[in-house]
Amino acid sequence: MSEEKLTIACIGMGVIGCGWATHFLGQGHNVRVWDPVEGVEERLNSYLDLAWPAMTELGLPEEANRENFIVCETVDQTIEGACLVQENAPERLELKMDLIAELDEICSSDVVIASSTSGYLISDMTQRCKKHPERVVVGHPFNPVYLLPLVEVVGGPKTSQENLIKAQEIYESTGKLVLRLDKEVDGFISDRLQEAMWREALHMVANGEATVEQLDLAITAGPGLRWALMGPMLTFHLAGGEGGMAHMLDHFGPSLKSPWTRLEAPELTKELRDAVVNGCEEEAAGRKVADLVSERDRGLVAIIKALRKSEVGTPGKGSQDGT
Repeated sequence: MSEEKLTIACIGMGVIGCGWATHFLGQGHNVRVWDPVEGVEERLNSYLDLAWPAMTELGLPEEANRENFIVCETVDQTIEGACLVQENAPERLELKMDLIAELDEICSSDVVIASSTSGYLISDMTQRCKKHPERVVVGHPFNPVYLLPLVEVVGGPKTSQENLIKAQEIYESTGKLVLRLDKEVDGFISDRLQEAMWREALHMVANGEATVEQLDLAITAGPGLRWALMGPMLTFHLAGGEGGMAHMLDHFGPSLKSPWTRLEAPELTKELRDAVVNGCEEEAAGRKVADLVSERDRGLVAIIKALRKSEVGTPGKGSQDGT
């Protein structure tokens, strides 16, 4: 982590906003937060109560301080002294367009404005920016933000390379592993992959082909373990034996035309919705969300520690523990 203590503004304090604030606090930085809904301080402290034990177990720098945040009354107050403004408003395009335009108007030109959007394009969100749209980027994190190192960084047609580099350097200095996209694409990279699997899973539930629990087990005990190490492409490269990916494509390429997967989303009928909701409740087996969060975080900490120790997999390349 950079020795310089940064001031970072978090606008919008839902799950992702609280996750970002927690991450930055865990790396020893100053955090200023704002949300139009009352109870921000209580909400963030409750989030920190859940997250801080796992972060401590994974390893925190001496500078980490969960109390080093200020709840501001206005957006103008929140951006004071910030080098990065992380926008975490709800996923409504009109709302984000107005908010980013407001931030562009009041932030000095050297401040990077990053949106946590999970799918909107910078070229759409900056349509109302009149001053410096070249410093607006996407900084798309993954939940839980305080543990998962990945952040997808992408600019729009007006975003300058200088600001993309600056955003990347800020994120990397706080222990994030940056995936720089070469161009704008709806849903970015990771979410597109997740959504393809999600749609297929919904089809299987809708058609009575698999239960929610079967779908989760099919990933956690199988491909998910491999993906934590190498991802889908390198995994298939190994599956090709000595011939690698070339053998895989030559041998199994024709089967790609087989109608196994259905990329079009199924109609979200009441029956499908209820089946998925009930399946999740059955799999949770009485565990509350807070219980599942703690269980997930314990598992993630164990996996990340194991990957670091063995020096395999991408999490070991980050610096979340300040090293």
